[in-house]
Amino acid sequence: MIQIQELNHVFTIGKKGREHEIPVLKDIDLSINRGDIACIVGRSGSGKSTLLNLMSGYISPTNGKIVIDGTDVTSFNEKEWAEFRLDHFGFIFQSFQLIGSLTTYENIELPLTLKGVKPSERKVKVKEMLKRVGLEHHAEHYPNELSGGQQQRVSIARALILNPTIILADEPTGSLDSETEGEVLAFIQQLNREKGITFVIITHDDEVASIADTTFLLHDGVLKKGEQSIEV
Repeated sequence: MIQIQELNHVFTIGKKGREHEIPVLKDIDLSINRGDIACIVGRSGSGKSTLLNLMSGYISPTNGKIVIDGTDVTSFNEKEWAEFRLDHFGFIFQSFQLIGSLTTYENIELPLTLKGVKPSERKVKVKEMLKRVGLEHHAEHYPNELSGGQQQRVSIARALILNPTIILADEPTGSLDSETEGEVLAFIQQLNREKGITFVIITHDDEVASIADTTFLLHDGVLKKGEQSIEV
């Protein structure tokens, strides 16, 4: 599903003529099978978010190769990446990244609108998704009227609405209490079993890593395959 080969990324800082290069990722080789839950574990500053941004095309690698679902996306331009993301990816974030001025219904509907789905079809899909995530009674509530767990369910529903093959999750339980974290992780496992969605989760939390089929440790820009529970 995801194949990364000899991936390197260097950030360049400083004024022209006085640039300074900072290596962030070094010769990354990564293979994630279709339908797996894969966790990339590492401390803050280890390069986890950079790797996720490279996988999703928000930044371009200095060199190396990225193949997703059989497509070499390494040299995609911005337009190609935007279309590819809508067709293949869903995103879940620690901070939920819901739009405060939109209701639960409207936040979930947004990807369908961007995709150009007809209003009548959007209505059916959003109602089905609200029921699936247990938020059918909160459709008209705004994010600030929801608990943290409910907001994350809205985020998950939005990620699922276009039936992605891959969900990329950035510390998906980092803003949740332990009980709500367990509920969200159980829901991720349920989605993985029932729909065969591939999950790539970056985390520093052993509890999150414990649900993974495959775990990788990222340390100082170097990636190693590890055990399901890794002390970082």
